[in-house]
Amino acid sequence: MSDNNSKLTLLIDTDPGVDDALALMMAHRYADVVGLTIAAGNVGLGHTVRNALKLCEMGGWSTPVYPGCPEPMLHPAPDAAFVHGQDGFGDVGYLPPTAQARTEHAALAIIREAKTRPGELTLVALGPLTNVALALQLEPELPSLFKRLLIMGGAVTGRGNTHRVPAEFNIGFDPEAAAVVFSRWPEFDLVDWEATVRHAIPYPSMDRWLDTDHPLTSFYGAISGTARRFTKDHGRAGFLAADALAMAIVLRPELVERMERHHVAVETAGEHCRGATVVDWEDRLGRKPNASIVLSIDQGGFEDLLASTLEAG
Repeated sequence: MSDNNSKLTLLIDTDPGVDDALALMMAHRYADVVGLTIAAGNVGLGHTVRNALKLCEMGGWSTPVYPGCPEPMLHPAPDAAFVHGQDGFGDVGYLPPTAQARTEHAALAIIREAKTRPGELTLVALGPLTNVALALQLEPELPSLFKRLLIMGGAVTGRGNTHRVPAEFNIGFDPEAAAVVFSRWPEFDLVDWEATVRHAIPYPSMDRWLDTDHPLTSFYGAISGTARRFTKDHGRAGFLAADALAMAIVLRPELVERMERHHVAVETAGEHCRGATVVDWEDRLGRKPNASIVLSIDQGGFEDLLASTLEAG
């Protein structure tokens, strides 16, 4: 594997978050990252911005960080601090980052970067879609300016991971934003929570990869401890790294073994179903497919990519 892929240029919308951090390590190792646009989600915006800045500092990356929306478009939503730690990075008490975030709003940065590099950028959405939806409302032509959009979100057969049973966290945190993006972005790739569960990372492998003196990998090992313990304590067969799985597919599309194209919509109402991703699996509604749903990838190739990232720091 080459350590440099100059042809792949990414803009990443994210809410770091432990699995986001692993995905960002992968992205910076194997692609050109032009910016990080930050949303609230896993924890509040103050923490997600600080976490992005700290990770850039630890990685020696000069990637600009743009703060975005501090809350969902319409309704407040609970975060995932119980998984990631109250600060989103395992509550290890790291020293504050020395760099400052940019003053430009994330949604405006998304529009500016797209217009500066039309047709060149892949937009990778790893968190709630609030920033992307706002950018799309401000610039309706946004989809034509990006080369590709990949979304980590949804639970395509209703086995979600939130208090609303069918809803996955990213979509469930801001269903209105997700509905805007899903309805107005003509074609995107979707990596959902159920694929993440199918592609869990064996605990012994993670432990082996994290056994290194490299400062960045050691930092990741520390901040991910809370999430790794949570996953194990809740009976999962392996560590679940949704954003890392999504990033692997961005970086290595050839890892995809099975993908299906269907129309996917987002439910924005209902006590039990708000935030659900509804897939027209049999194409009965006559609507044009908007999502390429990743169903299976090469597990060995995914783990090799993780190993090469973590072992090299």
